[in-house]
Amino acid sequence: MQAALQSTALDGWLMYDFQGLNPHARRVLDIPASVFLTRRFFVWVPREGRAVVLHNHIEGGNWRNITRAWDADLRPFGSHAELDAALKAVVAGQRVAMEYSPLGAVPYVSRVDAGTVERVRAAGAAGIESSADLLQAFLVWSPEDRAAHDHAASVLMRAKDDAFRLIHERLQSGQAVTELEVQALIMDQIRAAGMQAGHDVNVSFGVNAADSHYEPGEAQNATLQPGQCVLIDLWAQEPGRPFADVTWVAHAGEPGPEYAEAWQATRAARDAALSLVQDRFEAEGWGRVQGWELDRAARDAMGEAWEPYFLHRTGHDLGVQIHGSGANLDDYETRDTRTLTPGLCVTIEPGTYPAHRGFGIRTEIDVFLSPAGPEVTTHVQREPFVLGGPDTWAQVRARGYGEPAGE
Repeated sequence: MQAALQSTALDGWLMYDFQGLNPHARRVLDIPASVFLTRRFFVWVPREGRAVVLHNHIEGGNWRNITRAWDADLRPFGSHAELDAALKAVVAGQRVAMEYSPLGAVPYVSRVDAGTVERVRAAGAAGIESSADLLQAFLVWSPEDRAAHDHAASVLMRAKDDAFRLIHERLQSGQAVTELEVQALIMDQIRAAGMQAGHDVNVSFGVNAADSHYEPGEAQNATLQPGQCVLIDLWAQEPGRPFADVTWVAHAGEPGPEYAEAWQATRAARDAALSLVQDRFEAEGWGRVQGWELDRAARDAMGEAWEPYFLHRTGHDLGVQIHGSGANLDDYETRDTRTLTPGLCVTIEPGTYPAHRGFGIRTEIDVFLSPAGPEVTTHVQREPFVLGGPDTWAQVRARGYGEPAGE
């Protein structure tokens, strides 16, 4: 924590939690889930010098165990007046980082309640700033995380190809194919690889693809019809390791001009965001590119005809949770001013969802923010698969498929 503070003008980092309201506190402080804490606590980590732990005296034994390997000063309190006095002794005149986001702009970080922020201000803090960028240092992937992500990506690539091949061959033979059948094929492959998805993946036919979080089920399970689009969004992880997450699209028969135009706009949005992060890294390195900038580049590239139907952010951090706590590519749902941090991974997944036109499109890749520069870890779709025609699956695949990153 002190190393992360050195690149800032902050005097210290004040970690606060009460019964799990701030999950970042336990993760950053490495407090085991098995440690039972029922009272609020503050941990003050200055830029230099000893940490200070403000804890309820009832839980002194737990805190002595937690801090056995720390260089920390334990200061118990009982009454709220004692807490206020102890807090004032720590933060008065200090510029403090907390898990706070002005106006709640980044909800992944905004974990300290408004009353506690008011209490810290009343204790004389010279300012409270967001710990948003500091936190990202504690999310950085290990080499084992990267290997697990790459494995998950390879499983998804195979499962996705097999799913589209099933649809293609069913259409060629005149046999019906449903969303749940395709979903089951993908989930079987994820499980067979020893991986998990958390919940079943998204397979959408026709207008269902215009719902970006559509989930087929017993009550909604479309059978694919000629002339409809197909959208498959699939994700997986090795248990306890970061996810891979991709989206590919297809069309049952040759798409019409509207679908083709919407695809080109969506592809242009994806490529604009990727080009921006690549170009900025080459010019400036890491530490300057903010998440909102990539979202804005994607929206501008999509164009006026299709951007009004682009109803979500351009991408999100990937972690042990599929929507991780790092910087998102977002100038829509929020304005994410966090910098992209080397050692993390993001999705780039623009989409357009004109339900009144009967289709939805999204294209999604994963980009690892390597210290050496951005690396696309998944395959890249160049054109929608055109399914059900006379071509073999190999021919269909070759026209739509991008080569693996680095090849």
